Amino acid sequence: MSFPLSVLDLAPVAPGESVGQSIAHSVALAQAAEEHGYTRVWYAEHHNMSAIASSATSVLISHVGANTSTIRLGSGGVMLPNHSPLVIAEQFGTLEAMYPGRIDLGLGRAPGSDQNTMYAMRTDPRSSDRFPQDVQELQAYLAGETRVPGVDAFPGKGSNVPLYILGSSTFGAQLAAALGLPYGHASHFAPQALQAAVEIYRRDFRPSAQLDAPHVIAGVNVIAADTEDDARAQFQTVRRARATLLFGRGKQFSEEETDLLLESGAGRQVDSMMTHSAVGTPGQVREQLVEFRAFADADELIVGHASPRVEQRLRSVALLADAMATVSA
Repeated sequence: MSFPLSVLDLAPVAPGESVGQSIAHSVALAQAAEEHGYTRVWYAEHHNMSAIASSATSVLISHVGANTSTIRLGSGGVMLPNHSPLVIAEQFGTLEAMYPGRIDLGLGRAPGSDQNTMYAMRTDPRSSDRFPQDVQELQAYLAGETRVPGVDAFPGKGSNVPLYILGSSTFGAQLAAALGLPYGHASHFAPQALQAAVEIYRRDFRPSAQLDAPHVIAGVNVIAADTEDDARAQFQTVRRARATLLFGRGKQFSEEETDLLLESGAGRQVDSMMTHSAVGTPGQVREQLVEFRAFADADELIVGHASPRVEQRLRSVALLADAMATVSA
């Protein structure tokens, strides 16, 4: 694939599905992405969400790594305020030792949870204020240049696992630019600050030992199907699921009730979050992604294949790879 295309997998747990089945589907998705030439697959840290199975991010990466051979694997991202930099250096240093040259470490500043969950995790609400310092402490552990006298990461020391700063505002872009790290924008669910963040990042970027020129990764939702009608039907199912997740307050709704929810303000909120979504046949999706890439000024796209069923996601992975195969870098 001439243009870098990657996958963001939230390890969704569909209604009536077990966590074990969800994880098996994530393995199948990564294997398909590897087969079709995608650059990397990332998993996002979430907590207290019954529909997502990627909370133990490093454990999931390890399992997928054992069932793939070449594709890069990583976090998109680890929410660093929930952890000590040393523990993350040890976890990802271990992964790098197991799968040399295949591990990425994407870092986010948000806790990825609500106040009660933060308490359950023993997370200090002020810990996000230390994010820049914690990133540098983590970076030093991985480089073998500890900032804490007498403390090193074993495994991890000298592994130089590449770091990526992830964000949905201009803060992450500014930090990535200052540290000379790649920047990934969460435009697949938080589109508002995309262009401003990328502009700041490219303008202020300072070369580093890891990276000599800016590298922007932009998130986008994709549903590629054999027919436009099928793709649109899948997208409507996804809209219903998002509305129920965000506004259903734990209740179970029929399709008719969910559609009434969508007709209210919930629909506008869901559609705003999913502004950057490419839906349709392979040709239609290719055209939409080429436009989005230019809009985002991106060097790489990371795609959330949003189809509700695993068979549909696997088909979307294959169709998109074929459609984008001749798009130049």
